[in-house]
Amino acid sequence: MQIYLPIAEVSVNAFLLVGLGGLVGILSGMFGVGGGFLMTPLLFFIGIPPAVAVATEANQIVASSFSGVLAHLRRRTVDLRMGTVLLIGGLVGAALGLAIFNALREMGQVDLLVRLSYVVFLGIVGALMFVESVRALRRSARVGPTQPPRRRQRGWVQSLPFRMRFRTSGLYISVIPPLLVGLLVGVLAAIMGVGGGFIMVPAMIYVLGMPTKVVIGTSLFQIIFVTGFTTLLHATTNQTVDVMLAVLLLLGGVVGAQVGTRLGTRLRGEQLRVLLAALVLVVCGKLAYDLLVQPAELYEIGEAEH
Repeated sequence: MQIYLPIAEVSVNAFLLVGLGGLVGILSGMFGVGGGFLMTPLLFFIGIPPAVAVATEANQIVASSFSGVLAHLRRRTVDLRMGTVLLIGGLVGAALGLAIFNALREMGQVDLLVRLSYVVFLGIVGALMFVESVRALRRSARVGPTQPPRRRQRGWVQSLPFRMRFRTSGLYISVIPPLLVGLLVGVLAAIMGVGGGFIMVPAMIYVLGMPTKVVIGTSLFQIIFVTGFTTLLHATTNQTVDVMLAVLLLLGGVVGAQVGTRLGTRLRGEQLRVLLAALVLVVCGKLAYDLLVQPAELYEIGEAEH
């Protein structure tokens, strides 16, 4: 069933959008990511303009993440104090990211910025996370599931001032690293239309030293508010949020998040990270290929903005 999207100014299959939303919802529940790193490129592939895809996908992430957080709250795997610290940095980063987005949009370079950002960040994060996760799986196979490797509690993170105790995560660390992680994720949310989970989840595990079972729910908690704030900024300043597109993605995302949460409880943390890294690398490869290959149409006639 074809449906016309007024802001994106294209016609797409409604069932396809619902299905894509469901897929992203499953990823949200399983990995603690908003799923925007996959959905936004998929929207590019089906013809949605990048500016509309970025702004609208941030809106869809809110619902799928909220659904996932409810499931994790019932399991008491959300560190609300850590999530609040990450959120403070995320809101500041979102405002900064939108300023960068708007400046490049006026220069006509925002589409290239979004695509290059995906290739760079997904490539680096996916490769590092895949290598580390494979090593962790090999260690667990040798040592056995009863002797998991200890998280590092020392180093530069422990030496910083303004320390706070995060009881749910079992940490006593400075608030500076979580604030910086949140700031980076906020910038990415505004520029790339992502929840930032593909950056936040590895950072929370390897930099902050949080246990995997708490990371997922805490990441989703922060994502809800940062992406909601990002959507509001895009809607009021750029008018690029397509409500019809967002509703169709939401329908699938809310249901998919519940399914993904149940699937995630059946896999070990190392297995979840390997799967997430593989997905990140596949999406990165597709985007890089599209940037390098010669397009079917070398020229495009467009109407100048006034």
